[in-house]
Amino acid sequence: MIVRAAEPRDAAGIVGVLNPIIRETTISFKPIELGLDEVLNLIETVPGIFVAEDNGSILGYASYDQFRRGLGYGRTMEHSIILAPEARGRGVGRALMEMVEDHARAAGVGSLWAGVSGENPRGITFHTHLGFETVAVLPKVGFKFGRWIDLSLMRKWLHPKGDGADGSA
Repeated sequence: MIVRAAEPRDAAGIVGVLNPIIRETTISFKPIELGLDEVLNLIETVPGIFVAEDNGSILGYASYDQFRRGLGYGRTMEHSIILAPEARGRGVGRALMEMVEDHARAAGVGSLWAGVSGENPRGITFHTHLGFETVAVLPKVGFKFGRWIDLSLMRKWLHPKGDGADGSA
């Protein structure tokens, strides 16, 4: 397995991993599947998109982008990670998140955030094992499949160099 920056040739594989999650689960609150053109646009415009590939097959992807718009949030990012069912429990998610964190840290990102569905306890456990902490639970903010769903906001401080936290400026 290799983990690398996503390329346009990966769009179909990302769609193949993501759309069943959108269609069949509450891991994502998105109600509408993404098309190939939408994923191609993301690959071309978001610098932090990575894939895990094994023998030409996409096992999962992870990405990060600015948490909220505006200059004051320029060092705060939100990430997303989606794995194919056959990739879970094999270290694929950990490898993708290491790539996201390394890339974000090198870019001067201070904190990385995850919004995890309250109906995804494996996602909460996964993030906790990676050093994320639950900062807040927003009750009933997602709505999918006719029901309201809580969202856990989890944060990891990345300790980028030159952030002042280590005495540097």
